[in-house]
Amino acid sequence: MSSQERTLLTTQREVLGRLVPVGTPVTVPAHSFVTLTQALGGNYTIVHAGNMVRIDGTDADALGLEPLDLKFEDPQDGSVVEAYVWEALGTVFDPEVPVDLVNLGLVYDVVIDQAQGSVAITMTLTAPGCGMGDVLVGDVRARVACVPNVKTVAVNLVFSPPWSREMMSEEAQLATGMFY
Repeated sequence: MSSQERTLLTTQREVLGRLVPVGTPVTVPAHSFVTLTQALGGNYTIVHAGNMVRIDGTDADALGLEPLDLKFEDPQDGSVVEAYVWEALGTVFDPEVPVDLVNLGLVYDVVIDQAQGSVAITMTLTAPGCGMGDVLVGDVRARVACVPNVKTVAVNLVFSPPWSREMMSEEAQLATGMFY
């Protein structure tokens, strides 16, 4: 499914989600009709009872869908491959905008400590008061933890410099109609 399609689904079981953009937990009952509006990066945005709700990819079965299975080739030398870290980050999408965090320009820095197997990520949000911030940070931690040899992931959420559309890749600006 592309990010622009709308698909009517029936939930297969009760599922916990987060209201977009405030992040408030909400339960979507089993056998509810929902409209799938975005299925990118293994997470889903649906419309239920007139509200946008973000469903975590681990609950894909509740929508009758297959969960994302991130797999990377093990480098066998015990190292953390930076390209894999960026690839994992590219699977985390904003629940409102069909663009990943990297192309939105939300990831400012990635530092890898090979000796410790740790990854430190500095990132921001499109707005400081974004209620989905904790959810996105959790997604970043979980996805980067899938990279071989990563033992710990630390996310430093900053708001300086503040995010602006100029930080988006040209592709992201075109995809969102913000290229001018």
